[in-house]
Amino acid sequence: MQAVLDAVAEPRRRAILTLVRDRELAAGAIAAQFPDVARPTVSQHLRVLRDAGLVVERRVGTSRLYRTRPEGFAEVREFLEGFWENRLQTLKAEAERDQRIRDDRARRQ
Repeated sequence: MQAVLDAVAEPRRRAILTLVRDRELAAGAIAAQFPDVARPTVSQHLRVLRDAGLVVERRVGTSRLYRTRPEGFAEVREFLEGFWENRLQTLKAEAERDQRIRDDRARRQ
């Protein structure tokens, strides 16, 4: 999980993930989106994302194509959802309690 968190902590890596979320892109096309960054730097970002399991690399001839690997986020997602699930259960219990109070008041009237 730490490798994933470290990988997504860097803003350019998050931007790369967004670029390849819905489509596969060549490394050169990804690098072209960051004209202020040297290509080797973009390659390094891609390597970090690949090593963290967040992108998959496919070679076609001399090209390297990348796309997001959603299952790479599974452990982090599970961890974060644990916080939401507790909150949602609390919200559900409160909503049910409020509904019972309203129902009791309506019966009394």
